[in-house]
Amino acid sequence: MPRLTRRVRPTGPPGYSETLPREPGSAVLARRLVRTSLHAWGLHTLAADGAVIITELVANSVRHARRESIRVTVERPAEYRVRLGVVDFSKQRPVYRAAGPEDESGRGLALVEALAAEWGTELLPPVAPPRPAM
Repeated sequence: MPRLTRRVRPTGPPGYSETLPREPGSAVLARRLVRTSLHAWGLHTLAADGAVIITELVANSVRHARRESIRVTVERPAEYRVRLGVVDFSKQRPVYRAAGPEDESGRGLALVEALAAEWGTELLPPVAPPRPAM
């Protein structure tokens, strides 16, 4: 069951995140989270592009990550700046490639680049497994 969380930031508006199964159908829930967040912040004009961007990021994680779940984040670090992300704990950075006219995939990051003001990846430190209670 997806979980929606809300974090209030001391420097501005809240951020939203949701943990979803790593499966293609999670893109629908991710788009809903992005649209709802942007509308709550009065940034309606970014909703369509945001939905495309998060769909491509989720698709990339579904295809290449190995964990059972992903975490979708929508943050607003500044008044007119929104940061969309998918945390999948992959150890590999996404690879941008030019898809040929006959290729059935490989255009996702090109769409992200075309729609976003900027984009990139962050490698997170490894997460230690939980320790058993004593």
